[in-house]
Amino acid sequence: MITFDQVGVRYDDTARPTLRDVDLTVQEGELCLVIGHTGTGKSTLLGTVNGLVPHFTGGTLHGRVTVDGRDTAHHPPRELADVVGMVGQDPADGFVTDTVEEELAYAMEQLAIPAATMRKRVEETLDLLGLADLRHRALYELSGGQQQRVAIGSVLTAHPRVLVLDEPTSALDPTAAEEVLAAVTRLVHDLGVTVLMAEHRLERVVQYADRVIHLPGDGHARIGAPQEVLGGAAVAPPIVELGRAARWTPLPLSIRDARRAAAPLRARLAGVAPPPVRRPIAGEGPAVLTARGVTVTHGGVPAVRAVDLELRAGRVTALMGRNGSGKSSLLWALQGSGPRRAGRVHVTDGTGRGADPHTVAAARARELVGLVPQTAADLLYLESVGQELAQADTASRAGESARAILDRLAPGIPDTTHPRDLSEGQRLALVLAVQLTAAPAVVLLDEPTRGLDYRAKSALVHTVDGLAAEGRAVVVSTHDVEFAARAADRVVVMAEGDIVAEGPTADVIVASPVFAPQTAKILAPLPFLTADQLTRVLPAPPEPPRVGHGAVPDERPGAAPGDGTRP
Repeated sequence: MITFDQVGVRYDDTARPTLRDVDLTVQEGELCLVIGHTGTGKSTLLGTVNGLVPHFTGGTLHGRVTVDGRDTAHHPPRELADVVGMVGQDPADGFVTDTVEEELAYAMEQLAIPAATMRKRVEETLDLLGLADLRHRALYELSGGQQQRVAIGSVLTAHPRVLVLDEPTSALDPTAAEEVLAAVTRLVHDLGVTVLMAEHRLERVVQYADRVIHLPGDGHARIGAPQEVLGGAAVAPPIVELGRAARWTPLPLSIRDARRAAAPLRARLAGVAPPPVRRPIAGEGPAVLTARGVTVTHGGVPAVRAVDLELRAGRVTALMGRNGSGKSSLLWALQGSGPRRAGRVHVTDGTGRGADPHTVAAARARELVGLVPQTAADLLYLESVGQELAQADTASRAGESARAILDRLAPGIPDTTHPRDLSEGQRLALVLAVQLTAAPAVVLLDEPTRGLDYRAKSALVHTVDGLAAEGRAVVVSTHDVEFAARAADRVVVMAEGDIVAEGPTADVIVASPVFAPQTAKILAPLPFLTADQLTRVLPAPPEPPRVGHGAVPDERPGAAPGDGTRP
């Protein structure tokens, strides 16, 4: 169905090709997962399938990409729309209508599909993706996860033979992600649709993949069975990291298989106390934010219902809950610039002075609470990183410059770089640096892991730890249960605008089958949350053999290097 024949892609402003000598085939009715660190060419590989690369992005395409017999070099995206449907990383970028129902119908209108068929497909898609209650809602009113489902539905209605998904679950809560992936696998198994999917949250999708394409970062691509590729890849979900630490062969990809393999390990670890996930907290800090009765409504619909919340210095709180549960509305209300129908918020800064961010000037509010929104780029409007940093310094009274903060969070970003050319992790670091110039007592991060790979998430854990160590109260709104297990001291769970659970991370997330991380599910009832905890209590594995001619090098961090020669 999809064939890459010695494909290479090089952009005009890059020193080396993004893709080089890619030679592989994706069969009809196959779900193929594309993995790799940020910047290794995953989006470029996907873009070649529907002709966005090079027709829209520019650059030079070498070799040949064919989809259902059509050469994408000679067919622009509009001539491939009946065979390839694509959903990009940011669903809102692809919206062209005003309401959910109109967006689902738009692609079919462009393909001149009969009205009766269009109506039937819209209804099927609304039910398939759980959007029936939102059919008349304006797209701008939807949460990020709801927008993601609409974007996927808008291409499904055209019944393409190939579906290309770039981070399809990045903004979805665990339950919604399972629903979307179940729908995608149903298309694969029942209708024979070919799916090419890039995803950073491999723990959600790897068990559904027929094959995996790994882009290690040198431009080449390797394709194979999931266990074969993930066994030595630098990018791997917690279940694979756990299997490596326990030396299971073959590596399990589902919780069921891992539970079966882990029975002897659970017996062996009975009574062993896991090491702490995070740094120990040196005493409980004072409350820096107190919210009482916070209520938010949108168009008369309650989004946050009389919420009480207390945030303490030096603590990291994960705010979790399904899409549309009120997490973002609560964060904006706490920050002061969002609507608040009732309630009060009191924030105490580092000097001991307190105020409600909603009642003070914007500059003073930034000194109390800093907020990084779901789409960090919304706060970036200048032409270069240097201009953004200089503007932040001008508007701030803090002693540390924005450049110094950025170099601490993500060193090596030149002043001349345009913000749109940064990776998701670098863009997040830039916005966070801009916000931290005001030295806020409270830092709120709304879905900061969206679009980040495992390496960038580890860096974000370190950043969050550093903010807490400085005495700030940190709140991270997230659907990423693995990140919450690693980063948070406490977890607050919201549903329909109410707080339904609150407590220490281990108590809250392990008690829920939805929010439990993979390691907790596999090793339950043992109190382990992360694969790193297990690695620290198990003996180190034996030194791997050197890589000889024809062997696949082990790319895991810390693996012994092999140069293909005899010692």
